[in-house]
Amino acid sequence: MPAISSNKPYRIGRSRTGLGLFATRPIKKGTKIVRYFGPLLDSRNKKHDGIENKYLFELNGRWTIDGSVRKNIARYINHACRPNAESDVSARQRKVVIRAIKNIEPGEEINYDYGSDYFKAYLKPIGCKCAACEKKRRKLRAEERERKKRAKARAEKRAAKAALNGHAVAGKLLNGHGAKSRSGKMAAAKSAIVATAKRGNKGRPGSSLGR
Repeated sequence: MPAISSNKPYRIGRSRTGLGLFATRPIKKGTKIVRYFGPLLDSRNKKHDGIENKYLFELNGRWTIDGSVRKNIARYINHACRPNAESDVSARQRKVVIRAIKNIEPGEEINYDYGSDYFKAYLKPIGCKCAACEKKRRKLRAEERERKKRAKARAEKRAAKAALNGHAVAGKLLNGHGAKSRSGKMAAAKSAIVATAKRGNKGRPGSSLGR
């Protein structure tokens, strides 16, 4: 890790994405924080075509800064979708300076937007880990948990209602069968009494004389 002069308003420290650059004292909006530097690569030079790393900073169609050198402190500044700094590019001077676009407090991580090309090539495939994207993901996860919770509650409510209706129908059927059974028994008993009475009249001596 490169040494940083104590008069600089930043330090290298641990970030959620690895190493990052953090403010050690207040940095006012508009302040030039650090220069992004390294060897200049010329697109017209065939030897430079094979150089590829994630610290290449394109100035224009011809010139690119290879910021992979250890002395380039700005290489430790991470991307953010809602940054507190920006890259101030001077293509003519072939120079890039990171400048604060917000007031940055001590302990706050310094970051800037790397641009859509870098985002699509390096960050999108693995998922951006900046504070704004992490917050968005936490919100989406919380909303998804709440949605599942509501769906579960609705399913349990429907199941309880179905069970209640099932008990009611079963009770109604049981009562119906009981009524039919009782009425059937009463009818059978009545028929038995009538049949017994008829048999009794037929078998009684002198029944015909009594009329």
